[in-house]
Amino acid sequence: MRADQLRWKRTQARSFLLAFSLPNIHRSCAGVVLSIASLALVGCEKEQAAPPPPPDVEVVEVAQKDVPVTRDWVATLDGKVNAVVRAQVAGYLLKQNYANGAFVSKGTQLFQIDPRPFQAVLDQAKANLAQAQGNLQRAQAQLGKTEIDVARYTPLAKQQAISQQELDDAVQANLAAKAQVEASKAAIDGAKAAIDNAQLNLGFTRVDSPVDGVAAIATAQVGDLVGPQSPSPLTTVSTVNPILVNFTPSEQDYLNVAHLTGGEAYLRKLDFELVLANGSSYPHKGHIYAINREVDVRTGAILVQAEFPNPGNVLRPGGFGRIGAVVRVQQGALLVPQSAVNELQGGYLIGVVGSDNKASLRPVKTGPKVGTMWVVAEGLKPGERVIAEGIQRVRDGMVVNPKPFQENPAGKSP
Repeated sequence: MRADQLRWKRTQARSFLLAFSLPNIHRSCAGVVLSIASLALVGCEKEQAAPPPPPDVEVVEVAQKDVPVTRDWVATLDGKVNAVVRAQVAGYLLKQNYANGAFVSKGTQLFQIDPRPFQAVLDQAKANLAQAQGNLQRAQAQLGKTEIDVARYTPLAKQQAISQQELDDAVQANLAAKAQVEASKAAIDGAKAAIDNAQLNLGFTRVDSPVDGVAAIATAQVGDLVGPQSPSPLTTVSTVNPILVNFTPSEQDYLNVAHLTGGEAYLRKLDFELVLANGSSYPHKGHIYAINREVDVRTGAILVQAEFPNPGNVLRPGGFGRIGAVVRVQQGALLVPQSAVNELQGGYLIGVVGSDNKASLRPVKTGPKVGTMWVVAEGLKPGERVIAEGIQRVRDGMVVNPKPFQENPAGKSP
């Protein structure tokens, strides 16, 4: 019995060893590898779950100082005088006597209209005057004769040397002679008026510049039939030194500025600056020239004109720009970079960083812009740190990593 049992145990031992053959060993190793990989994944999950570092933001302290408050408006340039030159008589244009776009002096001949028809009318008027003067002389001679007849017939009629009828005829002839003299004088006056009119029309054939200024490119050509009824003027001459700058502040803006500056008298003392269409600043200052008498009911704006020196006639009517002036100085204004102010649904928010480096989004009330800065009227205190860059990565109550605000090389906040 013992020998059989020993053989049976040896058989079970061989089966146990076969069960743990090479393939099974590979399975065991794979299990160990999977276990190690699982542990690595668990470690990665634990690493990903770690909180991120606070976001970097650039902060700047709220500055407090006195700042000039400016207002600016879109502006258009216009000549101080824009003389529209039209033909005052009808005729053919014979000559243009100026260069298009050139500066012309007052009295300079611009155009010549054919003067011959008007010269003929003048000559006829002079002839009519001479004829009227001859008629007057004859009428005066006839009046002298009738007056002598009346003086001679009157005593004779009293002496009944002549009939009363002869005296009456002499008196009537004298009255008729007087009337003829008066008619001749009136004819002379009419002839003189005709001469004046003819001379005036002849003078209109020479078209002169009424002012000193820059003459526009002519709209009529030599050979054109021109006249008072022509649809277009011959040219326009504009006085451009000084030149006017027109701008139209709203009624509310005008009243606010007038209130801040103390009325129209102070407005006229303000120095205005002009920024041209190419972005350059005009080197000369301007002053109020005129304020219109009314507010335009269609636009709710009022026309204001400022006068600027224009040496060299560089500025021309029709140009565009922006005009502005310092209307007052705000004492102790709180200033932040414009990049720190964020508009949201019609309001403004600023990110403020506390001493614990926690950020809070705070609504503020803004004032005017001053250069690259923005005046904050309400919502901030001097010395508080505001986020100038990086607020898009910040939520209210979040801890941040504040760094000094770096302006761009031009000295302007981005």
